[in-house]
Amino acid sequence: MKVLLVDDNRLMLEGLQNLLDAHGIEVAGVATDGLQSVTQARQLKPDVILMDVRMPKCDGLCATRLIKAEMPEAKIVILTTSTEDKDLFEAVKSGACGYLLKSMDATSLVEALELAAQGIPPFSPEMATKLLDEFARISSLQDAPPTPHLPPKNTPGTRLNARENEVLRMVSEGLTYKEIGSKLSLSPRTIKYHMAEIMYKLHLENRAQVLAYAGSIGMKTEER
Repeated sequence: MKVLLVDDNRLMLEGLQNLLDAHGIEVAGVATDGLQSVTQARQLKPDVILMDVRMPKCDGLCATRLIKAEMPEAKIVILTTSTEDKDLFEAVKSGACGYLLKSMDATSLVEALELAAQGIPPFSPEMATKLLDEFARISSLQDAPPTPHLPPKNTPGTRLNARENEVLRMVSEGLTYKEIGSKLSLSPRTIKYHMAEIMYKLHLENRAQVLAYAGSIGMKTEER
């Protein structure tokens, strides 16, 4: 297995190189910033790239995106001190196949690299838990029933004319079609027609949604 090490801390690079040498893992090269790692990855074609996050010129997340865009088959494992959710999620979105913390022991790191080379994503337990929690949260949102659709205010196609706004206001105040018709000198049947037009233009399905819409635009609502 050939590994490319990417870290701006030279002492860290030297320690990793000694560790991997001791376990018979070839260090194909080292890079001290993200841009160097892109060049090295292109030239050396390592089996695994061990990538830090915080680096000058080009950080590890940006470098991961650049390498994956050019070499989609590249296996990039993040090795960092960062336990921040945004770094973890951004690393996964950028194409990293693993996320490890520098606090892990040497044996675990070697095992993680071997897993990555075999195509098995290695994650530090704490970060794996965060990922699972996030997947569960996203899944629960997808399973939740859709909220009633309320169209945006004053958008073309949803704008009501003066009569319809008048009817909407009176409906929101709790008046019946007969009462509204009496106030506007119109028949209940005509008021019903205007209500149908209101629901059609606002993409609403029933009176409850009409009242919810009226409340959302500041009309006083009263259900009878």
